Amino acid sequence: MSDLKGKLFEKIKAWRPRTTRLLKEFADVKLDEVTIEQCLGGMRDVQGLVTDISYLDPQEGIRLRGFTIPQVLARLPKAAGKEMPSVEALFYLLLTGDIPTAAEAAQVSSEFRERGQVPAYVYDVLRALPRDSHPMTLFSAAILAMQRESLFAKRYNEGINKADYWDPTYEDALNLLAKLPEIGSFIYRLKYRNGVLISPAPGLDFGGNFAHLMGVREPYDDVSRLHFILHSDHESGNVSAHAGHLVSSALSDLYYSISAMLDGLAGPLHGLANQEVLRWIMGVMEKMGGRRPTAPELREFVWDTLRSGQVVPGYGHAVLRKTDPRYTAQRDFCLKHLPDDPLFAYVDMLFRVVPNVLREHGKAKNPWPNVDAASGVIQWHFGIKEHDFYTVLFGIGRALGVCANIIWDRALGYALERPKSVTTAMLEAVAAEAGVKTAA
Repeated sequence: MSDLKGKLFEKIKAWRPRTTRLLKEFADVKLDEVTIEQCLGGMRDVQGLVTDISYLDPQEGIRLRGFTIPQVLARLPKAAGKEMPSVEALFYLLLTGDIPTAAEAAQVSSEFRERGQVPAYVYDVLRALPRDSHPMTLFSAAILAMQRESLFAKRYNEGINKADYWDPTYEDALNLLAKLPEIGSFIYRLKYRNGVLISPAPGLDFGGNFAHLMGVREPYDDVSRLHFILHSDHESGNVSAHAGHLVSSALSDLYYSISAMLDGLAGPLHGLANQEVLRWIMGVMEKMGGRRPTAPELREFVWDTLRSGQVVPGYGHAVLRKTDPRYTAQRDFCLKHLPDDPLFAYVDMLFRVVPNVLREHGKAKNPWPNVDAASGVIQWHFGIKEHDFYTVLFGIGRALGVCANIIWDRALGYALERPKSVTTAMLEAVAAEAGVKTAA
């Protein structure tokens, strides 16, 4: 048993009594009440899921195991000779809640490298699909094709104690995650680089290996590390994370669950935001004739956008009430590595202009930029100009958090998800009754 797996098992044994006691002694304690608006509005803000991996704080942004994004980036051990922490160090944190040492992170890197070989049949499947298939279709299909590799499915069919479900799920998670850099880069080069592939290089960490296989120069390896860390988890209620949890709650193995996660992420209302931002910024540049506008000119353009009934993409957040720390981390990277990039010049000026306009407009609860306001621009700068591929990058990062969550779901024996539905007539009856009580 690896050091990470051993530490995780100790954490699981210590945690299980907490969940058991809550169910046994406090099962009938009310946590929340649901309104008709929440029932019809996608269950937004209904407190009905549990995760200890991440929490979205309105003021601090996403906390990963209690650590803010600045703390994560500062405290996790860096990849050797690099600015950014390794993805492996992040995964250790997500699983255990502990900041790993450099040696512990290196052990995870070594384990990923040992598990990283992608079965040849996966590439056969991808090559057999139409060349104009969407990258997310290819990504989801590749992971689903590997379902035959699932140790959980095998152990479940053989008969396994429920208390041990987490063990083969852990093995599936590491086996799957280790292969994502190669699968993602294969899809990119198959679709956009005439199928010319790059052979893996020994000794690289997760982010470094991905950049190498993509064929993109440094510091794209640090871009990848940062991108995967920032997109790794965002509580359990967003579509991709919840889709993974939901499918997993049926005891579907991780290959089914992560494929479903990607299918949810592919939706325009979820995983496509960064490419929408990039398209919008390019549209602004085109209307400005490619020159850098003055602040008053850009301010007027933003007002024209709002007056036309459109939104300013990349700004606002359902929960956050300040600038998304994930945006700040990307902005800091841009200021250091691409300060003269014309697209980033627009991003930076929008950051100075848009919040004040949105405050004056008065309809935005949060006028500040979110994670999507800069991520597409960074990819474009380093030559990844195929918008449709951006969601694959998002999916690689999000798989880290969802895998960690599902391991813990299995460890704590979380139940099959089965919320109760009501009819529209039932809602109308409740509304009518409330109206009578209000009138009285």
